[in-house]
Amino acid sequence: MPSLKDLRGRINSVKSTRKITQAMKMVAAAKLRRAQAQAEAARPYAERMERMLASLGAAVASSPDAPRMLVGTGEDRAHLLVVVTADRGLAGPFNTNVSRMARLVIRRLESEGKTVRILSVGRKGAAYLRREFASRFVGEISFMGKKRIEFADAEEIAQRVVALLEDGAFDVCTLIYNRFRSVISQIPTEQRLIPAPIPETAGQPAAAGPQALYEYEPAEEEILSTLLPRNLAIQIYRALLENNAGFYGSQMTAMDNATRNAGEMINKLTLNYNRTRQANITKELIEIISGAEAV
Repeated sequence: MPSLKDLRGRINSVKSTRKITQAMKMVAAAKLRRAQAQAEAARPYAERMERMLASLGAAVASSPDAPRMLVGTGEDRAHLLVVVTADRGLAGPFNTNVSRMARLVIRRLESEGKTVRILSVGRKGAAYLRREFASRFVGEISFMGKKRIEFADAEEIAQRVVALLEDGAFDVCTLIYNRFRSVISQIPTEQRLIPAPIPETAGQPAAAGPQALYEYEPAEEEILSTLLPRNLAIQIYRALLENNAGFYGSQMTAMDNATRNAGEMINKLTLNYNRTRQANITKELIEIISGAEAV
């Protein structure tokens, strides 16, 4: 049975931990507001850009001179996975969920005979995936120490992806990240980047009703040569912002749970301390009374 000194030490230790988790919860809540606003502001632009390229690319996809970023290499043998996680932990299952999804995708692709390469964004995902797939890594990017994620960071990742495509390192590129839904819900998401997703109905006339005709100037190929790299950076930037907001939401929830658990543990330890102290007092009284009666 632990002594009173040990119980006091444990109570003080848990109280110190509760102060830390409470402070981390408040910091995460403050950062979440800005991160959520950034993620929600980026969604409409990224979605509209994706739809516009789908419409524009449908007219060019069948051309033999179509950009490789639009139609890919024509093969489906090598896959590049851009896995986005956080650089820090203490956020519940946030990093683990997206890393597990990436692992399932890797195993599925390799079971189909495909070659898989990994570009990791975030230290936690890299540490998780390197245990099993270290030989598949082609790069690792970390934003540790940066106070704010900027579009230039997404452009840096996009340039590395484009360089790998030009070197023939992959045929298909897929982005895996946590999409922010709410403070308690972050959804692991798989999004194809290269070749650009073009709906099967894109470019086909509707069954009925007048259809708008668009003329492009300059030509579609010239527009796509500028928009495709920018769209790649925009989609990655959106994933970074969604991932950042999801991290703070998950961290706030995890620290709130940790704070409440610490409070419950303090109550149990305090109750145990009081019972032990009462038992010691009772024992000492019995010893004093017994000694007095013996005299």
